[in-house]
Amino acid sequence: MGNEVRWRGRRHLPHDIPSWIHGDAIYFVTMCTRPRGQNQLCVDAVAHALLASLCVSEKTARWRLHACVLMPDHLHLLLTGHDPVAVLTPWKRYTARQLGIRWQRGFFEHRLRGNEAISAKVEYLRQNPVRAGLVQTPDAWPYLWVR
Repeated sequence: MGNEVRWRGRRHLPHDIPSWIHGDAIYFVTMCTRPRGQNQLCVDAVAHALLASLCVSEKTARWRLHACVLMPDHLHLLLTGHDPVAVLTPWKRYTARQLGIRWQRGFFEHRLRGNEAISAKVEYLRQNPVRAGLVQTPDAWPYLWVR
């Protein structure tokens, strides 16, 4: 089980920031809706509201959003900040209440190390709808935002 923790019968990965990390870091984040396979996020009104709420949260929570791609049942974010749990947990709660999104518990985040380029992660986000067969080219996907 490694660093996994049992919580109410389910395993989850801890989001603790290592003690040797000081200051902001760049995170690649994935959040999924439930049930998987239902389109909750790629609806124009919901998508616009999600992006607007991310922009508002960015201004008030002291983090920077580099890129976001919405897929029908999950999203990916690339952001810089110190504690993604402190920022994204209230954001998920807000979007669940205001927009009716049914999020899975928790989320997955990967802290980019020095040898990982932001540009490579942005390209991964751009190609996600293409890999899923939703569009032929990344530029055709309307639910992609890159700063």
